[in-house]
Amino acid sequence: MAFESLSDKLNEAFKKLRGKGRLTPNDVKEAMREVRMALLEADVSYKVVRDFTKTVTEKAVGVDVLEALNPAQMVIKIVNQELCALMGGENQKLNIGSKSPSVVMLVGLQGAGKTTNGAKLAGYMRKQGKRPLLAACDIYRPAAIQQLETVGAQLNIPVFQMGQTNPVDIAKAAIEHAKKHGNDLVFLDTAGRLHIDEALMDELKNIKAAVDPAEILLVVDAMTGQDAVNAATAFDEALGITGVMLTKLEGDASGGAALSIRAATGKPIKFIGVGEKLDMIEPFHPDRMASRILGMGDMLTLIEKAEQSFDEKKALEAAEKLRANRFTLSDYLEQMGQLKNMGDLESLVGMIPGLDAKALKGAKIDDKAMARQEAIILSMTKAERENPGLLNSSRKKRIAAGSGTSVVDVNRLLKQFDAMQQMTKQLSGKNMKKLQKKMGRMGGGFPGMGGGFPGF
Repeated sequence: MAFESLSDKLNEAFKKLRGKGRLTPNDVKEAMREVRMALLEADVSYKVVRDFTKTVTEKAVGVDVLEALNPAQMVIKIVNQELCALMGGENQKLNIGSKSPSVVMLVGLQGAGKTTNGAKLAGYMRKQGKRPLLAACDIYRPAAIQQLETVGAQLNIPVFQMGQTNPVDIAKAAIEHAKKHGNDLVFLDTAGRLHIDEALMDELKNIKAAVDPAEILLVVDAMTGQDAVNAATAFDEALGITGVMLTKLEGDASGGAALSIRAATGKPIKFIGVGEKLDMIEPFHPDRMASRILGMGDMLTLIEKAEQSFDEKKALEAAEKLRANRFTLSDYLEQMGQLKNMGDLESLVGMIPGLDAKALKGAKIDDKAMARQEAIILSMTKAERENPGLLNSSRKKRIAAGSGTSVVDVNRLLKQFDAMQQMTKQLSGKNMKKLQKKMGRMGGGFPGMGGGFPGF
């Protein structure tokens, strides 16, 4: 998980502060030395680290902090605020120009995930009510056009391409195509290189001059650390980028790029790629990221993920069925599908304040196990899903054969479902109302409550 090593080291430094009733300036300076080492090891640039720790130290050794009832919390609060400021302070939205269509140039080096993440961004903007068009302006990389057409088809977003012709002509033609077909947002997937060279920059400058983009978004790989910052600086000097998208933030990225890019270029990180699936893109919120880094969780993003993955009407229906003990295997199947859409468990746990993601280190939703459970339920008759008590030995054998599983798998699923029902029976009155309220927020709860998450 991104920032895990940095988060661990920072929390170790703050743990020593929490153990002291009162703090001295030397206590703060010692903690800042550890913070400095943690940031440098995370590949944050030396200048950024120097300025950051200097600012935090100056604020943390003030009388108001050292004489506070809980000075350690005050120091952590200052670190949180400065981390947030370092990454830009607040979320910066995609710049949509006044004229239609608005043009977004996607630029970056090869291997950063520009094509796929550009398509993800187009998909995200469509959910915001836009009508995007993807334009294939990379005529050099083998299969680049086919890749864009593939992800475009998966997201149901049109792709404009003219084969191996001049990228400037393609960009201009794409805009004319968008005007004729009602597309109000055009994403230009431009060519990348393995390294920055004059020919690449000249081509990008020519495209910029020809189409006057509202946004030039640089896509960089968070895994490359300081190299990502160097690339951002070079592209900004040549093109005047307006923002950055960090990709591969779901991996073990050290965090150096996220913490250094704004300071190096003055340009905001606007979006982050958090997984391989085409819906795994998030707006970048510096305050939320700072909280994640400091182990404070990120409930706002968790709630947004739940809202995107769960249907509110169905959530309320599921909550009511659980309350009345009318929750069936058909409902369970539906909830499994919605849980799967939220992503891996480890990343979700990391967003909940007070929960240690290490307790579920490496825990992932097993798509194959969930597929088996789905196949089992789909192999049942409607009556069997409504009333699992009908499932005798012969019926279980039939279901196992029909789903390509075993009777053991069928029994495991039924046991898990029964455990959830038994738990809800034990809850009543005030506790049941609390559960119903939570389930209304989180989409009816997670399948396997009391019996574990499905697919593990």
